[in-house]
Amino acid sequence: MNEKYDVIIVGSGPAGLGTAFYLAENTGIRVLIIDRSSLSSGGLRNDCKQNYTYPVGFPEELWGREEANKMLKVVEAYLEPECASLKNMDIYRKRADKTGVSLLSVRQAHVGTDRAVGLINRLMKRLISMGVHTCLGNEVTGVDYRNRRLILDNGVRDYGFTSLVLAPGRSGFKWLQKCMNELGVNYLDNIVDIGVRIEAREENYPIVSDCYDPKFIFPDGVRTFCTNSGAARVVQEKYEGYYSVNGHSFSHEIESSGLVNFAMLKTIRLTDPVVSGNQFADILGQMAMKLSGGQPMMQRIGDFRMGRRSKLETFNKDLYDFKPTLAGATPGDVSLAIPSKIMRHLWKSLKMLDTIVPGILHPSTIIYYPEIKTYANRPEFTDHYFMVKDGIYMIGDGAGTSRGITAAWSSGIRAAMGICSRHGLL
Repeated sequence: MNEKYDVIIVGSGPAGLGTAFYLAENTGIRVLIIDRSSLSSGGLRNDCKQNYTYPVGFPEELWGREEANKMLKVVEAYLEPECASLKNMDIYRKRADKTGVSLLSVRQAHVGTDRAVGLINRLMKRLISMGVHTCLGNEVTGVDYRNRRLILDNGVRDYGFTSLVLAPGRSGFKWLQKCMNELGVNYLDNIVDIGVRIEAREENYPIVSDCYDPKFIFPDGVRTFCTNSGAARVVQEKYEGYYSVNGHSFSHEIESSGLVNFAMLKTIRLTDPVVSGNQFADILGQMAMKLSGGQPMMQRIGDFRMGRRSKLETFNKDLYDFKPTLAGATPGDVSLAIPSKIMRHLWKSLKMLDTIVPGILHPSTIIYYPEIKTYANRPEFTDHYFMVKDGIYMIGDGAGTSRGITAAWSSGIRAAMGICSRHGLL
């Protein structure tokens, strides 16, 4: 096939959509979106939680407040969020300040896993009506940079391009790393988030009735992340060699389970001789699988405090009065699997959180492990627009230009602006 496009975008998540919409609305060039999935995946598909306050989601070394705020207004016009109201935050903030913890004020919106498909379909339909071509359910297996060809499905087909935007998202970080190696692009891979997911009754974490996704920043590089309540559940995600846990929730139209879950993550910055965050994550994830029979591990707070492992009989209808939503997790002792320094910092932060929101450390609360985020494969950019080689751009969470839907979309806009500037399209 000899078909050629002015711009090919790999990835139909928020970063790719940001690029596509900007190009479709401001130029008449030929644009193609390719994705190995038939429907956009990642954060836009699962839960679809959006943050509209800088610097949440924006790496501050790449983004300034003024530019980010301008981008957020553009993103909001596309996603049309119904932002949740914040209540009683001063009470929690005063407690946090006394404890040495920061509580961010964030403007947020939540779509829900059940409604996300409709949002994605509306966005894609709008792009197609504007002349953007799509090639979904097809995997990119190589980049022929010399001939400006993109190889699909191991040579079954290929497309020519003038500019190429790679936006695979978090789940595609290893694929992006492979592309960087083949293209000779230097990158930084020394950051990884290691942590646990907490599941509790909503009555033991009542702040979620006042703020859907409260974001606490603790000492020692620990933070809360991705809070889910209402019709919430803990899920497992497949990585190469291990499972990581995550949290989803449906919209408020679905009956509530009365449970809440959120991640406690510690950011690890590695130095010589251990410089690969992805390799470090693989080692920890695989060790956890060996200790728990190939499944994620779970432990009740009551057992953890007493220094004993949880067993199947721990999860009964007595004091421990709710069933884990990730039923396939293996009862065990997370302290055997988590490096001691990381565990100390996570436990210290949980105790501080229990001072701010009393009840979260109820004996029935569950700790799931591992929750690992490996999405900081940040390449060396040659310009402000995230270009890495002549005509090649890398954006989104997988490239470390963002951490979340709205910032990823913003990075897509910036890359599109770079393409337009470079070719005099505006």
